[in-house]
Amino acid sequence: MSNAKAQAANFPFCTIEPNVGVITVPDERLTKLAELVHPEKIVPTTVEIVDIAGLVKGASKGEGLGNKFLANIRETDAIIHVLRCFDDANVVHVDGSVNPVRDKEIIDAELQIKDLETIESRIAKIQKQAQTGGDKSAKLAFDVLSKYKDALERGFNARTVGFETKDEQKIAHDLFLLTAKPVLYVCNVDEGSAVTGNNYVELLRAATISEGAEILVVAAKIEGEIAELDTYEEREMFLKEIGLTESGVNRLIKAAYKLLDLETFLTAGPQEVRAWTYRKGSKAPQCAGVIHTDFEKGFIRAEVIKYADYIAYGSEAAVKEAGKMNVEGKDYIVRDGDIMHFRFNV
Repeated sequence: MSNAKAQAANFPFCTIEPNVGVITVPDERLTKLAELVHPEKIVPTTVEIVDIAGLVKGASKGEGLGNKFLANIRETDAIIHVLRCFDDANVVHVDGSVNPVRDKEIIDAELQIKDLETIESRIAKIQKQAQTGGDKSAKLAFDVLSKYKDALERGFNARTVGFETKDEQKIAHDLFLLTAKPVLYVCNVDEGSAVTGNNYVELLRAATISEGAEILVVAAKIEGEIAELDTYEEREMFLKEIGLTESGVNRLIKAAYKLLDLETFLTAGPQEVRAWTYRKGSKAPQCAGVIHTDFEKGFIRAEVIKYADYIAYGSEAAVKEAGKMNVEGKDYIVRDGDIMHFRFNV
């Protein structure tokens, strides 16, 4: 994905330290805007993906390099869980056979055990306070912890537990539970299954139906071959030949971006056409702060052009002339693809 050339060898624990790749988020809108604006440079937004080696059964008790890997997972915002969904006698499997549902369940169980340890140690600290004193915050925390404990003991991930109030949600968030993180399942299939998927993928789909998680089918071998091609045209031709409209890497990056509840607003001018990342649902001043904290502090207004209007009219001047540029205040909720210009005074 990142051309970082991480080691990938045919034996367990080939990767010990996590490999970090800063990946460009593909966005065709930047190219189209640049054709109209002719900027000095195009600056896409990025997402950081950490490749952490797989866990084995017993990782929560320190088997393999379990504790180290679990600590690495704790630092991430979301989990992309890559599962082997191909047969190849030449590629070893740590458990001796290919079974993505079993592999998923092993990881889930190890993460759940670790989360249960976290929950139980927190409960031990506040139980007395919550049950005997008049401490409302301790009681609320105890209720949140108890809900999680019940779910984890029944084999459910923490992300299946919902909380209604903001106070509960904050307590839940501050626990940084491993199984509370949003998850995307990536099925690594053989070349022949890149377009249609296979029986392994269908088994995983059935096993994860209650989670509502997205499943992506990617043939890593093909992706490796695509990455070796020099030009965009060659890559497009290769994809067409095998029946794909977009590379698995591009689909994966977009899905990861969406999983984190992120969207993009754009800025366009002679110096640069640029994409900026913001949390979905953010208001104009918060998005201004993504560019610079001073923009948020001294926010006056935002001038907003819809991407479709910019493309249709061909320039900022033509959009203004057509009355299609909106002036928005502090309560404006930014939409994905908005082209923004902020007015501020510090």
